[in-house]
Amino acid sequence: MASAKKNLSKYKFENAPDLKEARVGIIVSEWNHEITEAMFDGCDKTLKQLGAKKKNLHRINVPGSFELPAAAKMLVESKKLDAIICLGCIIKGETRHDEFISQAVANGMMELNLRYNMPFVFGVLTTENMEQAQDRAGGKLGNKGIEAAVSAVKMMMVKNSLKK
Repeated sequence: MASAKKNLSKYKFENAPDLKEARVGIIVSEWNHEITEAMFDGCDKTLKQLGAKKKNLHRINVPGSFELPAAAKMLVESKKLDAIICLGCIIKGETRHDEFISQAVANGMMELNLRYNMPFVFGVLTTENMEQAQDRAGGKLGNKGIEAAVSAVKMMMVKNSLKK
């Protein structure tokens, strides 16, 4: 496993962007609430540390990870945003259900990235068990919410660099 024994959530911006005017949607799955709330906290704190204003961060909740792409589409079509971050947690069960959900969410997110001219960030954990999820939601392997926020900021920087 590539992430074994590594905290992947440490980041450093050489030229930290100014996020005072950045408008970011954050969609949070209510399924595995303990995990997704920890991810949201990391995401929210990171964006604010980088200068994002609370009034420009738009959070909505959805029942599960499967609903993330649909909610992201609704959000982008109702608000002028610079990025959308989708946070969810899919834990393997006794059947292959997790595989179908994970694939559908990943495909939906990719389609949104290609259809709209803005970043949609896949901040969805796909783990074997709750312990692995906890390790990646503020535990020993970092916080996927922080990583999702950093990805959104970096992709906004890419988009802005192409406007010049």
